[in-house]
Amino acid sequence: MAEAADFQGTSPSPARRLLRCTGALLAGAPLLAGLLQLPAAASAQAAVQGSAKAASGSRAVSVAVDTLTPSVPTDGDTVTVSGTVTNNGKQAVSDAHVGLRVGSVLTTRSAIDATADRTGYSGADGSEVGGSYVQEFPELAPGVAQHFSISVPVDKLDLGKDGIYPLGVSLSGQTAAQPWEQVLGIQRTFLPWQPDEADTKTKTTVLWPLISTVHMTAETGSNEQQTPVFLDDDLAQEISPGGRLDQLLSLGKSLDVTWVIDPDLLASVDAMTRSYKVRGPEDTTTAGTHQAIAKAWLAELQKAVVDKDVVALPFADPDLAALAHNGTSVTGSLSHLKAASDVVANTVEPILHVTPNTDFAWPVDGAVDPSIVKVATSAGADKVIARSDSLVETGGLSYTPSAARPLGGGTTAVVADSRLSKAFQGDLTKASDSTLAVQRFLAQSLALNLQTDKQRSIVVAPQRMPSGTQAQAMAAALSALQSGNWSQSQELTAAAKAKPDPGATTKIPSASKYPSALRRKELPRSAFAQIAGTQDTLDNFQVILTDESRVVTPFGRALNREMSTSWRGLPVEASTFRQDVESYLDTLTAQVKLIDKSDTKLSGRSATIPVTVQNNLVQGVDHLVLRLTSTNSTRLKISGKPYSEQPIAVSGGHSQTVKFPTSANVNGQTTVIAQLYTQDGQEYGAPVTFDVKVTEITATVMLVIGGGVLLLVLAGFRMYTQRKRAAAREGQEDGPDEGGEGGGADEPTEGPLNPEGPRSRLKEESGSRSGEDAPEQPSDPTPDTAAESVDPSGTGERVDR
Repeated sequence: MAEAADFQGTSPSPARRLLRCTGALLAGAPLLAGLLQLPAAASAQAAVQGSAKAASGSRAVSVAVDTLTPSVPTDGDTVTVSGTVTNNGKQAVSDAHVGLRVGSVLTTRSAIDATADRTGYSGADGSEVGGSYVQEFPELAPGVAQHFSISVPVDKLDLGKDGIYPLGVSLSGQTAAQPWEQVLGIQRTFLPWQPDEADTKTKTTVLWPLISTVHMTAETGSNEQQTPVFLDDDLAQEISPGGRLDQLLSLGKSLDVTWVIDPDLLASVDAMTRSYKVRGPEDTTTAGTHQAIAKAWLAELQKAVVDKDVVALPFADPDLAALAHNGTSVTGSLSHLKAASDVVANTVEPILHVTPNTDFAWPVDGAVDPSIVKVATSAGADKVIARSDSLVETGGLSYTPSAARPLGGGTTAVVADSRLSKAFQGDLTKASDSTLAVQRFLAQSLALNLQTDKQRSIVVAPQRMPSGTQAQAMAAALSALQSGNWSQSQELTAAAKAKPDPGATTKIPSASKYPSALRRKELPRSAFAQIAGTQDTLDNFQVILTDESRVVTPFGRALNREMSTSWRGLPVEASTFRQDVESYLDTLTAQVKLIDKSDTKLSGRSATIPVTVQNNLVQGVDHLVLRLTSTNSTRLKISGKPYSEQPIAVSGGHSQTVKFPTSANVNGQTTVIAQLYTQDGQEYGAPVTFDVKVTEITATVMLVIGGGVLLLVLAGFRMYTQRKRAAAREGQEDGPDEGGEGGGADEPTEGPLNPEGPRSRLKEESGSRSGEDAPEQPSDPTPDTAAESVDPSGTGERVDR
């Protein structure tokens, strides 16, 4: 919004000057009457100045310049300026008109900045272009915007030598309170004037970044295809026609620029060309449907980068400053940067079919200090893209030096020009803001070229993720620049190799000079500690997998994304993403586990204890060791030792039961711990603890049982001897021969020739007792037990006493 200005400085046309003078005379008649009264005259003059000052500070009318064509005019061109004027005051503006004013040529870059920052009208804005090159408005009602368009042949602008001319677009008019013509609003822009080819042209390198935020999660479908899961569908919107990335691609392919690409963006869009899922509310997922859009965008990008300079950043564009300031104290953090750099070539080349340059590191906003440079070059890059508001010139040069600066040790700083690089920041959704940005960029570029006859290589490094309107403004400026007469395009690799200016500074600023506003947005140390913890879990998990790439690749890239520069200013979102990755990895590792066991009883001196390992992963696991440990090896031993181990290998979706032999020495309860280990001795998963109750027969019990058995044996022997004596008595009752006690020659004997002997009768008696009518004695010993047998009776036998 331009401010109203003092009416004393206006330079209207002759006719308007006459009307103004007449009005002034009529209004000042009372003052003329008392002209000789000096105090009265002084008071009147103060009143007029006060009125003029009030008008100047009212900001009565705002002027917006929406278009200025051509941006860089040459001889014979007609300059057309269009836009709107809006009356912001409470009174109508009458007898108004819009005109153009050309100021004196500017010779320095700082003069351009001062002119752009100036508010209010002054004599430096120059006189109004006369003739018919105005647009009149009989009245401007309050709050109403009016469109204007003025076309002026360039030769009517009275441009002289080559340089930058301030171009003011002013509205002049009057109000009822101030009924004289005055400038009520003005907007300034710049008109670069270089009609002929410059003797020495600036070599200009413009970075064209294709970088986005993090879109992919660590999740993949539990299938052989590993269907990727996206955080949201925002990437599809960015690459769709009219989306931010689609505009960057469409605009950049017609420009001579160096493409700066994040491989993560390529990998994400490439994943969208196939089956993918999008995360929804409450951990639900839906099938992605933008495969055709992803294929079309990649196809256009492949054509756009043919024979162009392509610089690939480390995967996911790691925040080098945050890593340098907060991550290096966490073990393993630098290894993530190395991994993000190593994966670049295998990501970019298969997708774009070009070999990218991976020698460049790009800290945020080109701000550097010694630690950032050290970290940036630790992963293989030997060129650091800095910015001139960080690597400030201290040598007193009267011109802007070339971008390349040797830092020593084979490292080169490529210093981008801060004015040109920051020209398109901010909100450029309004056409007027975009037009002013374009003209100021071109003015700074021409002023830079006019500084010296020495040819220089200049780099422009804009913001990492320009919006669609910012990209449009950048493209408009570059199109005008590349068709102008003072600049020629150059690739970034060539700018980095250009001969350095010996007077340019090469001293990296200290860490204390790093911008505090940037430092506050860095990932904290706790973030890198969490990343390290997730990496430890991943390392422990991958060694047991038969196909570790199914896990290492998606989680490795997810860890790179956790360090992305795009998390700056989004601490909550960054923390949520890290937590999601960690939780998902924990879920996967928990798919390989020990099945819980209930308490176990052992009823003998030795037994086996089964332990089951379950694998719910798609792939098999191997290189695991199952250890079973007795907490009381005196009471219970595993395989004769306090603990025993067995190797484990389980197919995907299966379980395996392992049996451990145990031996008990003492009755009682013992706690047993089952724990999985990796082959390098790291615990895997949670242990399973259960109690084993030993009920084995002790030595005392064995003595009691042995005594009982002995008694049974003695009872059996007594019964045997009693029956033998009974049989002998029966033989004597049958009448032995007189010749002797033991029976004479005629005594019957037992055997096949005398079946009626005493033993046969004993057998028959025993047999008759075993019939149906005999008393039940299931425990009686059989009568034909051998006389010499000393075997104990069964435990259930009855013994006659």
